[in-house]
Order: sequence, then C-alpha cells, then structure tokens
Amino acid sequence: MDSDDLQFYALYVSRFAGGFGFSALALLLPKYANALDASGLMLGLFYTGFTATQALVVVPLAWAGDRYDKRAIFVGLLAFGVAVSVAFTLVESSWQLVAVRGGQGVLATGMGLLSLSLVGELASPGTRANYIGKANAWRFAASLLGFAAAGVLFDRYGFEPVFYVLAALFVAAFAAVWLLLDADDTRIRGFPFSDLAVNRRILTLTSFRAQYAVAVTLVRSWVSVFAGLAVAQGGLAYSGAVVAVVLSAEKFTNMLCQPYTGGLSDRYGRSLFVAVGGAAYGVVALAVPFTPAVGSALGLPSALPVLGALSPAFLPLLVANGLLGVADSLREPASMALFADVGVDGEGIASSFGVRELVWRPGSVLAPVLGGWLMSRFGMEWAFFVGGAFALTGVATFLGVLVRTHGRRALTEW
Repeated sequence: MDSDDLQFYALYVSRFAGGFGFSALALLLPKYANALDASGLMLGLFYTGFTATQALVVVPLAWAGDRYDKRAIFVGLLAFGVAVSVAFTLVESSWQLVAVRGGQGVLATGMGLLSLSLVGELASPGTRANYIGKANAWRFAASLLGFAAAGVLFDRYGFEPVFYVLAALFVAAFAAVWLLLDADDTRIRGFPFSDLAVNRRILTLTSFRAQYAVAVTLVRSWVSVFAGLAVAQGGLAYSGAVVAVVLSAEKFTNMLCQPYTGGLSDRYGRSLFVAVGGAAYGVVALAVPFTPAVGSALGLPSALPVLGALSPAFLPLLVANGLLGVADSLREPASMALFADVGVDGEGIASSFGVRELVWRPGSVLAPVLGGWLMSRFGMEWAFFVGGAFALTGVATFLGVLVRTHGRRALTEW
C-alpha cells in the first residue's frame, strides 16, 4: 500500500468517526425528547442547535482551510470531537442539549469541509467523484454501526455508553490523521468566497441546493421522529433497536451505491446524476406518510422475529428509507465532485466546499423549526409532503438554469 492510499485511509477513518456520531444522535434525539419531556418546538430546536452553529462557522473554517495547513486544523477538530462526545454524557436539560448540539455542529462542519477538501486534492479529476463516494461510504458504514450500537446500548444501559464509544473513535481518527496524513502546502491568499460567489457553475448548483436542503433536512429528521416518537404524538413508538433498523436502511443502500454511482457520474455527467437523484428523492419522500396505509392494505405482519411487536408500517417504511438512500447516492458524490472541480482549479477547494455548506445552511436551519410547526399545526405527514415538494422544485429550477445558462449539453458534459 503506497503513501497516497494510506492518506486516503486516514481520511476514511475520520469520516467513519463523524458518521458514527451523527447517526447515534439521529437515533437518540427522539429518546432525549421523551426523557426531557420536550415540546414539538423544542424538538425542532434540538436540530436547529446543530444546524445554526454550522451556518456560523462555515466561512471562517473554509477560509482557514485554504489559507493554512488543512491537516493541522483537522487534527484540532478531531481533538474537539473527543470533548464534545464527553459533553453529551453531562446533559440534564433541553437547553443543555441544544448547546452541546451546537458544539457538534461546529465539529461536523469542520470535519466535512476539510476531509472532503483533502480527498478532492488527493484524487485526480477523472476519479474525484469515485473517491468522494468511497469516503462517503465509510461515513455511511459508520452510520450503520452507530445506529446498531446506539440502539442496543441505549436500550440496555442508557445514553452515556454511546458517547464513550464515540470518544474512542475520535481518538483513533486523531491518531490516524496525525501519523499518516501529509501536511497540506496549498495556500490561497485573499478571500476566495468573493470569486466563488459569482462563479457560474456555483450559481447553477446553488439554484438546486438551496431548496434541496429543506427537503433532506425535513425528511431525514422526521423519518427518525416518525419511527420513534410516541403514538399519542403521531409517531410509531418503535424501540431504539427498531428505529436503528429503519434508519440504517438509508445508510446501507447509500453506502453500497455511492462508490459505484460516483464512478458512473465521472463517466456520464455529474449534473445528470444530481438531477435524477434529486427528483427520485422527492418522489419517495412524498410516499413516506402512506407507509402505514400500505402495510395495512397488504396485510403485512405486526411482529417479526428478534424485533418483536411492530406495526404493518414497518416493512414499507424500511423499503422507503432504503430507496431514499439509493436516490441520494446518485446525487451526493456527483454534487461534491462538481464543487471540488471548481475549487481545485485555483478558486480554493475548502472555500468551494464552504460555499456548498453555506448554501445548505438557511434551509437546514429553518427546516427543523418548520417541521415542528407543521407537525403541531397540520400533522406529521406534512413534514414529508413539504420536504418532497422542495426536492422536486429544486430539480426543476436546476434544470431550467442549467439549460438556459450553459446549454443542454451541460447535463452530460459537467
């Protein structure tokens, strides 16, 4: 194994640690809501505490990544990850959870920007989406393990052991990056965001991504809520282990598909894969609220071996979440590679990914609060209806801007 392979694997380990933490919290947030007796609005703030801090730190972290040594900053973030993991074990109130989730938002943003920037720099232009897909596959593998471990550990021992495992993973990632990753010697002077803000490709991608952020944040967040929240509040009240199985379906299909779909988008056109994946995600999202009716109509079992008593909605919900993972595997590596292409060409790759994150932030910050309001006012199903609609309008806007600005051939040439 040569030195470049070792550097990729160091970055893959860091993606693994971050993926484990994100998935564990996705599983445990409904449990925190039950334990802390949180209202629907407070449940939305659990998500907004994470996304709001992400919005605040994107620009400074991306600028620092292009201006200084990405590896040194990355090592510091991994050390911060250990501290955040321990802090979760000390939470005793809803507002404390919101605050610690803010720290997790800083960590997730920095790790995402810097790990993907380093992968994009190490990969060649013709393999960039493929390597990004591989890095994402490691993150999804960690998500699967995170769901399983968090579900089992929570049901048996409570919250704390989950975060001790997470802290250990960040220690391992810290060691891998420290020992295997070369120092980054690229330096971008000035403020790259100024040029990137008027880049034609970035603006075209933004027309889709700003709307799609609302779709994904609503749907991903509320699949977990739908599966785990109490029946009296409109959920299915599944146990931690069952919720873990449901949420793992999206991660599993995404993990399997991304290296392959990333390679296909390198060959056949990344913009095409962004459009097809986004449209498929919207259609599947609209179907999620109907999974209980589908299960009842098909006479599906209300109990399964190992998992125990469930409801007829379980298998349709499992399939729907798996299809969401397939849809997003078409979009994600292609989208990331498109932003990396712009940054590697001299604009600043960390700042290019920073723009990608920044465009995502408004939708991801507002979507959880919107979801909480929709759930309280109209019912939980409206979080999925609105999320699916945003995905479809995002694709329509993207195709219109792409064809008008760059011509029809851009769909396969990008």
